[in-house]
Amino acid sequence: MSAHQHTGHEQSSSATGQTLLLALLITAGYSVVEALVGWWAGSLALLGDAGHMATDAAALGIAAFAAWLANKAPSERHSFGLVRVEFVAALVNAIFMLVVVVSISVTAIERLLAPTPVNGEAVTLVATLGFGINLGVAWLLSRGERNLNVRAALLHVMGDVLGSVAAIISGAVISVTGWTPIDPILSLFIVALILFSSLRLLREALHGLMEGVPFAVSLPEIGQAMAATEAVVSIHDLHIWSLSSNRIALSAHVVLADMADWDAVLARLRHLLCERYGIDHLTLQPEPETAVVRWLDREHGD
Repeated sequence: MSAHQHTGHEQSSSATGQTLLLALLITAGYSVVEALVGWWAGSLALLGDAGHMATDAAALGIAAFAAWLANKAPSERHSFGLVRVEFVAALVNAIFMLVVVVSISVTAIERLLAPTPVNGEAVTLVATLGFGINLGVAWLLSRGERNLNVRAALLHVMGDVLGSVAAIISGAVISVTGWTPIDPILSLFIVALILFSSLRLLREALHGLMEGVPFAVSLPEIGQAMAATEAVVSIHDLHIWSLSSNRIALSAHVVLADMADWDAVLARLRHLLCERYGIDHLTLQPEPETAVVRWLDREHGD
């Protein structure tokens, strides 16, 4: 005998996908403009930044595709739907970002060892335009649903925002002083900031894929709260995991002294878990205390 609750949050995956698609189009469009200007001006710095924005456009494309998949209805083969694709997309984008971090770091070190001429005025102008566009894309993403997939996409865009700030400062310094090492030095500083966020995102994505207990909740605390519910004798086989970054599932065996209390206990547990912990996807199995005692005695006897 079991009780299974599946209230189903109304997912805003469709709206999220549209936001990500718009961000993709803006980012990809400006990367093309920046590449053309860089080619026309003979600026390696601008061509490199255009390549960075192109990788961000790819990351936004992955995120948009994941949001579209997550909006698919459950099927016979995927009874939960495809909401967990959010973790896969976040993992891919986190790894993607780490590759970008390594690439920028290598280039920055090479430029420190062998400085190259930089057109400071052109870099400053295009970086200022890029800063405005990236800031607009970041604002667009921050207004929507803040799930792990969107956070991964936002991390790429914020990397570009910080990169644009570094480019503006370095372009101004180079224009005034001609000191080109400022560009790779600032790049390494920005990379350090991005690296921290990328590793954190990678950890969360892997934890979700491994069906770990969400970081925001405590399994022992929830187990104790459930066991303290009126008419509950004990709780065992308690499992808590994430269906997506904003939806938590729980399953447990609930031991009762009197099975006649089950309906009331189920209502109390639903209310407790939903109101206090935000968990509304429950699978609870009631068990009579006498059956559990007999099973324990048999195990002890063996």
